[in-house]
Formats: sequence, C-alpha cells, structure tokens
Amino acid sequence: MGIGGSDCRLEAGETLFRGGDVVRRLYRVVDGQILLVRPLPHGADLIIQRARAGDIVAEASLFAETYHCDAVARGIACVRGVPVGRVNDLIERRPDLARALASLYAAEVQRARTKAEIASLKTVAMRLDAWLSLHHGGLPGKGRWHEIAAEIAVSPAALYRELAARRAIDK
Repeated sequence: MGIGGSDCRLEAGETLFRGGDVVRRLYRVVDGQILLVRPLPHGADLIIQRARAGDIVAEASLFAETYHCDAVARGIACVRGVPVGRVNDLIERRPDLARALASLYAAEVQRARTKAEIASLKTVAMRLDAWLSLHHGGLPGKGRWHEIAAEIAVSPAALYRELAARRAIDK
C-alpha cells in the first residue's frame, strides 16, 4: 500500500492476534505466511486465509471492532502493521488509495468465489482440472502438492491418487 507502518517478526506458530482482540492495526505480510484460523468446536481448525508476501491479513478487519479469527505464523514471518485510524484517514484523503484498496478487495472476492466454485465440483479430477486451468496447467514442486489439496478442498491422499492415475494414463 505504501503507507508506512512498523514491522514485526513472528516465529513459527506465534500468534499475531486472536479472535476477540480489538482491531488496532491492519497488517500486510512482508515475508512468510500468516494463517487466519478459526478454531472449530470439535477441535480442528478452519483456515480462512493463507496470507503470503504482499497480502493483507484479515482485510475485513478494517471495518470491524474486533478480529473474528486468530492469525498465526506458518514458519518465520514478517508483517507490517499500520494503525487502522491512519489507514482510514488516508482512504478519506486519497481517492487513489481508496480505489487500490477496493481493487484489492474485489480480487479477494473473485478468488473466494473461484475457490467456492472449485469446491462445489463433484470429483477430485474435476477440481484438479479447474485448478490447473487457472494456473496454466502447471503444478508446483512435489513438496507443495498438499497446498493444492487444501485449495481444492480434498485430502492430500485423494490428490496424490488422482495425480498417480494421470501419470499411469500418460505412460
């Protein structure tokens, strides 16, 4: 965003904020990854956002009094925090910043809708095909396939079986 702020380094598993905390800052990931997590009643966690370098963490918090989820570092991470009041003042004074923020939010809505549509597809094969079409047919390195599984809402084992079946057909 280019509006200054202060940096904060987090260790793996360290919490940036917890659900219920008062929103004082809007955070942007400088390096690493921050997970926005909502604990579920049965003990599992629902990952709401995987914010990577350049992403704003919990962007909707700009319009909330308290955070609705926990923000946890996945590995070592660095974030830049800007006081919410400062962000709101700049939005009021700088239409270019307001447009940039609106554009960012629109892109996030598009990504969320795409993920929801992919998750609505019936089979692992259909979900993988949709994901591949959005990523120009390329898979990331083998150590990151579990991230694709999470994005298309299937288990890593189901994704690995689908990839193995495709390799068998290609032979």
